[in-house]
Order: sequence, then structure tokens, then C-alpha cells
Amino acid sequence: MSASLSRPRVGVWLIGARGSVATTVVTGCAAVTAGLHPPTGMVSETPAFTDSGLPALSDLVFGGHDTLDCPLPKRAETLTAGGVLPPGVATAVAAELAAADREIRPGGPAAGDTRSQAELITAFADDIRDFMHRHELERAVVVNVASTEPASQGPDAPLPASTLYALAALRAGCPYVNFTPSEGIHHPVAAREAERSGLPYAGRDGKTGQTLLRAVLGPMFAQRALAVRAWSGTNLLGGGDGAALADPAAAAAKNAGKERVLADTLGTVPEGEVHIDDVPALGDWKTAWDHIAFDGFLGTRMILQTIWQGCDSALAAPLVLDLARLTTRAHEAGLTGPLGALGFYFKDPMGDGPASLGEQYAALVGLGERLRRASTGETALGAGHDGSAEEAVVRGADLRGSAAEAAERAVDAREPAPGSGRER
Repeated sequence: MSASLSRPRVGVWLIGARGSVATTVVTGCAAVTAGLHPPTGMVSETPAFTDSGLPALSDLVFGGHDTLDCPLPKRAETLTAGGVLPPGVATAVAAELAAADREIRPGGPAAGDTRSQAELITAFADDIRDFMHRHELERAVVVNVASTEPASQGPDAPLPASTLYALAALRAGCPYVNFTPSEGIHHPVAAREAERSGLPYAGRDGKTGQTLLRAVLGPMFAQRALAVRAWSGTNLLGGGDGAALADPAAAAAKNAGKERVLADTLGTVPEGEVHIDDVPALGDWKTAWDHIAFDGFLGTRMILQTIWQGCDSALAAPLVLDLARLTTRAHEAGLTGPLGALGFYFKDPMGDGPASLGEQYAALVGLGERLRRASTGETALGAGHDGSAEEAVVRGADLRGSAAEAAERAVDAREPAPGSGRER
């Protein structure tokens, strides 16, 4: 592993903690820690990050919020039956699943919930603080892995659930990662408080399949001076995400990130759309098809088609573990604000950074090197500041102390809209 066992434990607080992605995260972390499976898909376990001071997988403690009441061990059984988890693994790590399940608290807002937005944020933040206190955790990261919610309806609409959770994370003094297309910390109210908080944050919308290919193929066409005329796609998926994305507003939020990748890598948005179809029979598996029409030399018209078939949870889980480890290490090192170097993981990344996957990977490796130098005291790690590494860490700590007060200012008297907050 990348860190010694003497390092303090780190909390990973999952929004949507009983969904398929979260269950696969907890199961996978326990299985890799026990040596039952290799850390396939975890970039943070490659040699580039060996000395970056990342928390060991064995040091991660899981908890979270969810509106569902299906226990994690039972959810893992369902995923095993569906072929998402390999046979026997859920049974082998049943104790770890049960321990994480005991740390899951009711989420919201649920139908009939009469609490105000301020009361919900306070309750969520208190849950996170209690989790950290009971486990004597020095720090924790909040990661949103819930199903996609529709985009906000405007400045006068109630704050979406994802933003309530983001504000709760800030109030609890925790860095925040949005692995979903939901608004979360992108909402103007949360964005202002995030800037004031002095905490690191990252997102949004994990890049696991179709858009991962687009981030590779888009630069290829641009670098070879091939003119892309049209780029269309179709997604077939089931499970909680398929049901959530059957809502046109939620699908639009999802597709915005896919379109951004093409715009950033091609320099233009070609004709064509992405269609998302809910196919419940597919469960946690998805198929993504792209049809790319482009012109070659002398205007010769050509076509490239790709088919991506994969398991959404198995694709997402290693990325969530990477992000949790990298973000908490950045927090420890005193980094603040949007972590643009984590754009490698997202369709719609925050902060400045390149759009092509190769350049994003180089930026990620660069972050790993900066964290390595910080762990050995070789260089400073401020967010746009000069000074020693120690000064950067102290400065980050001072800023983080104001996070709770900053979040307090974010909430007005508006009531939350009822909803199930279905997690994926």
C-alpha cells in the first residue's frame, strides 16, 4: 500500500451509502485490504503514487447518508447475484460491510420531511462530526455517489439535496467530492461558501465509460487534423441510475458533461446527441454506443463506431477510492479550493486543467509528485501562495477553522422540496 500502517485513520462519508457504487466501494476496499483481489483500476495504487503519502486502504473508515434502508450486506448479496461482485467476496468481508452499515444515517429530504433547509444541513453536519469523533478521525472526506438529480430550477427554488449535503460537508470541515452530475457544490450558494471555506474540493460526474473514450478519441481527431462532422451516442443502462436518468431533466444534467468533453477537445460541438434509455433488465450493467462521422483527406467521408459494455459500479468504485485518498491527502497537505489536477476522473472537472485524458493523467501524476515532495518537506504546497510546506499546512488549517461559520451563512429560510433522493 502507499502509506504505512502507523498513519491515522481517515473517514470516507458516502452520500448514497447503500447504493450499488457505495456497496462496491466498501466491499472492494475490504477485499483488496485482505489480499483477496488486486487493486485493479486504482490509479492511486500504481508506482506513480507510491511515496505520495496517501492513506492506506486499511486506514479508511466508511459511513454515510442514504434514504434507503436495505443493509449493505443484503445489498452486496444482490450485487453478487447480478454478477457485479465476484462470488464469495461479500461473505468474506461481511464484518466490514456490517461495520460500515452501522455508520449510515438517514438522509433527506424525504417525502413528508418538515425540517427546514438549515435544520437538514445541521443534522447532516452533526452526523459527520459524530462519526469523526467516535472513530477519533483526524479528517474525513464527503463523496457524493447518489443517483443523478434534476438540475436546479432557478435561484428561487429550494436547494437540491446534493447541495444540502455539500454545505453540510463544509460545515463539518470536510473536503467534498461530487462523483455525480448533480449540482452539489456547483450551486451558487455552495460555490460561494466553498471558496470561503479553505477546503479542497473536486468534481463533477465520474468519467467511467463513454466519456472516458471521448476524452481519448476527441484529441486524436484534433491532433490528426480530421474534421468531425457528427458525434452521436446512445446509453442503455438499468439500476438506480437508469431509473433516475429516465427523468429528462436528470438526463440533461448528465449529458452536459459529455458535451463539454467534445467541445474542449475538438474546439467545437459537432452535430448529434446522446440518448439515455432506462432498461431495468440490465441492472448495474450498461452499454454505450458512439457513431462518429468525420472527413479525411480530400473530403473522403468516414465513420468510426465504438461499443462500450461494462459494469457501472465496478468502473466507478476504484475511482471513488482514488479520489477519497487523493483529496484527504491534499487536505492534509494544506491544499485549498478546486483540485483541478483531479480532472482525470471527471466529465465536468472543476478548476483549471486540460481536457484530453493524456494531459489530465500527466496533471494527476504531477499532483502525486507534489504530494510526495510535501510529505518529505521538499517544497511548499499552497493554493496560489508562496512559502514553506509547513506554512502552507498551517494556512490551510487556519482557513478550515472558518468553514463552519461560512456554511452557516449559506442557508436562508426556504423550505426543501420533498423527494426520495434515490441513490445509485
